[in-house]
Amino acid sequence: MKPQKQHLQPTPIINSDHKSVIEYAHEHAGSSADPLDQAVSLYFAVRDGIRYNPYKFVLTVEGLKASTTLEVGEAWCVPKAALLAACCRVLGIPARLGYADVQNHLSTKRMREQMQTDVFHWHGYTSIYLNEKWVKATPAFNVELCEKFRLRTLDFDGLNDSIYHPFDLDGNKHMDYILLRGEYDDVPLDEMLETFKNLYGADAFANEDADFHEDVNKEQAGISK
Repeated sequence: MKPQKQHLQPTPIINSDHKSVIEYAHEHAGSSADPLDQAVSLYFAVRDGIRYNPYKFVLTVEGLKASTTLEVGEAWCVPKAALLAACCRVLGIPARLGYADVQNHLSTKRMREQMQTDVFHWHGYTSIYLNEKWVKATPAFNVELCEKFRLRTLDFDGLNDSIYHPFDLDGNKHMDYILLRGEYDDVPLDEMLETFKNLYGADAFANEDADFHEDVNKEQAGISK
């Protein structure tokens, strides 16, 4: 599928017309004029500059906005992917959002108890049009968190899809993709809300004041004793 005009335009969530997003995109695009190099530079900026925290789970337009993610400085996979898409659109690089249901074998005790499952529905990534093809980029887990979990960091070269490795550094199962939901011009918020309400319940992610990194630290400290 060739990119369409909507893959370059701002939306309520992918608000690439917001001042802070425009400034962030230009600041982190690197020195190259090549869209591929710019997209790669933006990927690493979002991956490591915005901490992954699934407890910052706010399913509203305001909570998912690219500009909100920049303001908060941490987010879960869906708003991080939206931020990367917004930055690409700022620079004239077509971008859209992709989703998959994944079985994640690594999470915190708090999340396991509240979700009652290890299946994460609507896991988000960014699809970027580079060199006349769509390439998947997943900027969710920052390098600091990967080191704590002993996960392989997801790199992105602009040429190949960047999705989660099935095993961690110790050979343990990490993540399986069990359903590809497709790619969208904006966050399909209504569909996501319906899924989460039916499968997780209203309070499954009610941890806005919690810190995912801190939970990981505590659990690892307990294991080492």
